[in-house]
Amino acid sequence: MITTPAYKTVRAERLYEQIVSQIEQRILAGELKVGDRLPTERDLCAQFGVSRTAVREAITSLAEKGLVDVQPGRGTFVTSGTSRAMRHSLDLALKFGGSDAVRDLVEVREIFEPEIAALAAARAQAAHIAALGETVTAMDAALDDAPAFIEADLDFHLMLAEATDNPLILALIDPIVALLREQRSQTFRVNGGAQRGQFHHKRILDAVTRHDPVAARVAMHDHLRQVRQDSGAA
Repeated sequence: MITTPAYKTVRAERLYEQIVSQIEQRILAGELKVGDRLPTERDLCAQFGVSRTAVREAITSLAEKGLVDVQPGRGTFVTSGTSRAMRHSLDLALKFGGSDAVRDLVEVREIFEPEIAALAAARAQAAHIAALGETVTAMDAALDDAPAFIEADLDFHLMLAEATDNPLILALIDPIVALLREQRSQTFRVNGGAQRGQFHHKRILDAVTRHDPVAARVAMHDHLRQVRQDSGAA
């Protein structure tokens, strides 16, 4: 008589695990791409027919797996599984790299962001341009409010990346968002830093609105030159 190993007892999945499974499947299938924002907590509750507790547990689990990034005040965004490890490494580099790390971040931005601005100018849709305008307006209203200005500033640059219609660009930008927030905190504290930043933001917006890649690239170069000076990385 042949004996077979006993099966393990099957247990019902908890609600949040079922939510995690469905979202994971959509990410793997490409229905949800890096940079996509998940529905609000309330909408997810309605769609899954579950409580907020189950949705919160699911989002926490997805974040722990590195599949989503929860950004307070902005929402929950799909990210790559490797971006959290990369973000952690970059955070350590900035903390222990001193002034060289600040310079390194500016140099990375100088490599990527002028071309992002140029591509955004070529591809931006009306919705992107409207959203960029809203962030500039928000910054104008927050020149004396560092947290609000910094978040609107981040939104401006992330919207430029989104306007390129290239999900890989968003995947590359995602790991350095925390570093960008810290750099903006530094430049905001410099006398006149926010006002100078706004001058350049408006030039970039104007170039994107006119769908002028050359002007957008130049405006971003000028903006990053100002960032380099205000952050002490010149």
